[in-house]
Amino acid sequence: MRVAIIGAGPAGSALAILLVREGAQVTLFDDGRRPELLVGESLIPAVIPIFKRLGIEDTMATCGRLKPGVSFVWSESERFSFTFARFAPAVPPYAYNIARPQFDEAVRARAVAAGVQHVIARARLGPAGTGSAELALDAETLAAAPTLGDRQPDFIVDATGRGRLAAGALRIPARVGPRNDVAHFAHFEDFKWDDVPGQVLISRLKAGWSWGIPLKERLSVGIVLGRDDAAGLGATPLERLERAIAIDPWLTSMVGAAKRVTSVATYSNYQLISERGAGPGWVAIGDAFGFVDPMLSPGVFLALRSAEVVADAVAPFLRRRATPSPDELYAALRPYAAMQQRMLAAWLDLVAHFYDGRMLALMRSGRNWIDEGPSAFKSAAQNHIERHIALQASGVGTTSRYSRALLRILARYGMRGVTSAEMAIH
Repeated sequence: MRVAIIGAGPAGSALAILLVREGAQVTLFDDGRRPELLVGESLIPAVIPIFKRLGIEDTMATCGRLKPGVSFVWSESERFSFTFARFAPAVPPYAYNIARPQFDEAVRARAVAAGVQHVIARARLGPAGTGSAELALDAETLAAAPTLGDRQPDFIVDATGRGRLAAGALRIPARVGPRNDVAHFAHFEDFKWDDVPGQVLISRLKAGWSWGIPLKERLSVGIVLGRDDAAGLGATPLERLERAIAIDPWLTSMVGAAKRVTSVATYSNYQLISERGAGPGWVAIGDAFGFVDPMLSPGVFLALRSAEVVADAVAPFLRRRATPSPDELYAALRPYAAMQQRMLAAWLDLVAHFYDGRMLALMRSGRNWIDEGPSAFKSAAQNHIERHIALQASGVGTTSRYSRALLRILARYGMRGVTSAEMAIH
């Protein structure tokens, strides 16, 4: 079975590793572009079992920084901190913060070492003119990959991220989320850090929010806000980030005197899900299927998990040494496509609870309830609630019907005088 994967980011490289282990002949197309910075530097605990399956956790432990948890800084006097270990074993007790270019290179190198054919070329797709397959590589792309023997692959995987190559070729529309934010971020050295090593900090700003992600030797600092608010900070990404740091006491305390050691990267167009992520002979994985939001950092997990599920769907054909038809592949991949739609929708819903203030209002309400008079019942109830929030935010149980229903009910009826508006991100 000959597989062409277009895009050598985490999703494409991870899928290549898993398929070649099962005996597929995998060609991994890589356009060779290496941006200085990539969003997705803070990972969630659900990536750990996938790292172990891919055999890359030792590398991550060497080049990344252990992430014990997350703190939400909502005002000068209000902070909510969580450690993953508190919810073990239901949740892996740690994650990692990683510099994305190095992380991407590590996964790609593992794919090459596993026997994947790595082709440096910008692949192009178009609708297939004949047969039941929907997509085909163009002649120039085929010529760049001698292992394909000038023949179309049996299976095409779109792992082109937000480029969404397959969706563009087939004119597949997408559902766009309610937010239209822009993010600016950079890396700093000689920063001040008074928190737990590796703990990620998310802070609410007067407009939008910011992150602080401790990496191996650097601190990644970013701001996420609406386009109009961003324009009010300055004309360029550098002006906006510098102004946000200057006017926010928390950011000033960390990096006001620090040295910026990278350019300022910009990301936008968050919250988009393709109406269709698979078809006869092809599938989209990672951001090419849909992307959510930098809040809670689900991107790399969703990319790796999509690769894992697709590999498992295709594995039965490979173990039988059978080459499926495009329609047979589509039938095998429909459950994946439905699952990925549900997963992306669940993450969008969870992220919305943070933006509109329901999540932090619920946390404040629970804290107030305990402070009114601790009891064994209150402690048990609060632990149960926080456990199910952690299951969702860690990626372990994001689609759990019970966990999601519990959060919706509590966010509607459990505020006890705390309004979500006062805790919202504007």
